[in-house]
Amino acid sequence: MNQNDLRARAWNELLARLLPFADVASADLPLKRLLRLSLFQVSVGMAVVLLNGTLNRVLVVEMGVSAWLVALMVSLPLVFAPLRALIGHRSDYHHSAFGLRRVPYLWLGTLLQFGGFAIMPFALILLADDANKLQWMGQPFSALSFLLVGAGLHTTQTAGLALATDLAPEDTRPRVVALLYVTLLVGMVCSALLFGKLLEDFQQAKLIAVVQGTAVATILFNLVALWKQEAVDLKRAAEAPERPPFGEAWRDFIQGGRSGRLLIAVGLGTAGFSMQDILLEPFGGQVLHLSVSQTTALTAIMASGTLLAFALAGRVMSRGGEPHRIATLGVLVGVVAFAAVIAAAALDSAWAFRTGAGLIGFGGGLFSVGTLVAAMSLAEREHRGLALGAWGAVQATAAGAAIAVGGALKDMVAALATGHGSFGLGIGASSLGYGFVYSLEILLLLVALQAILTLALRAGRLPAAGKVRLGLDQLPG
Repeated sequence: MNQNDLRARAWNELLARLLPFADVASADLPLKRLLRLSLFQVSVGMAVVLLNGTLNRVLVVEMGVSAWLVALMVSLPLVFAPLRALIGHRSDYHHSAFGLRRVPYLWLGTLLQFGGFAIMPFALILLADDANKLQWMGQPFSALSFLLVGAGLHTTQTAGLALATDLAPEDTRPRVVALLYVTLLVGMVCSALLFGKLLEDFQQAKLIAVVQGTAVATILFNLVALWKQEAVDLKRAAEAPERPPFGEAWRDFIQGGRSGRLLIAVGLGTAGFSMQDILLEPFGGQVLHLSVSQTTALTAIMASGTLLAFALAGRVMSRGGEPHRIATLGVLVGVVAFAAVIAAAALDSAWAFRTGAGLIGFGGGLFSVGTLVAAMSLAEREHRGLALGAWGAVQATAAGAAIAVGGALKDMVAALATGHGSFGLGIGASSLGYGFVYSLEILLLLVALQAILTLALRAGRLPAAGKVRLGLDQLPG
């Protein structure tokens, strides 16, 4: 080996150590192919930001639509979240002319997203036009557009994660999962910045252009993502696989108690991390008197913590780390994070608040990746779509319900505190409402900790054979 080869090898090894996910590639799944596949997460991130962020603000502030109606429409995509398990199950046994299983569902989800975005801007403009005689048509068509986008993004993400699991070798699978979620987060951040810039000087024509541009970008990203990712299987095409009823497959998946315990932990932990989703920035403004720019920076702080968690979790698990223990660490970090946020109000400390926000992102990232990798191990190849769909269904449903309940509880406790003189505690009504929700989140995380810690301890008691990597499929019944 000459000197140039030695330098090239040393340089590649240095990059693998320094760059996150530089070692995620394998002979079966090269990095270029994996990055191309991850584009489906970018399209999902764009949809989430547009529905939950950009349109949420534009409809209420610039277009004058009632806040309750906007909140109802934004929550409509959650109707399809519980169906992710069924979508994953059907993709496990899908029969097509070329033997493809995941790609048809990826494409179906893409078309649903495109259809929703195609009718959305005109329906929303009609909804906001009080002088138009056809305004009554705005509500049903706006609801339909949000439902289509929600159904599409849930279908796309479920099938895409299942396809990535099929393609990735077992030893690189944790890093692949972490990389896909980094792509989702990067897509959300970039989309938020782009949409904000394009709609800075709001006009209805610009809103139409942004939503239609998102529709076109969704088609392009997902088409590039799924192109030649799944191999043609003529044997599978000729012999249609027998698909068991969903109820039977679910019973097989849930038997033994391990799957149920993990899904309970996912639901409780996700609710614990998500209840603050719409409360953190208002808390900074009302209680700590931070400016708009200072509270907006919290998004970047939380995103940075989440990115760090993804990189750390992927690296640890690629070296044999146990996913339940990663998730357990995430829950513990979350408890400390919310304690710091509560203390920030008592101490009137913006730095304690920012530290808590960063730790919320970090703990939530560890918990999400850890539980997702654990879900991957719950089933063999024929049930991977079901396992990932169940994880996604529980997570999305728990997050949506927690956000709604968190906002309602905060207002309720604040109203009670106002009517009863802050319960005689000398604490502001607004601060007490936020503190109640954050304390409830700590309680939810502690209950989730009990469920996930049991799985982590069971995995630790298994007999090791050299460097065997432990997963849920190896736990005793």
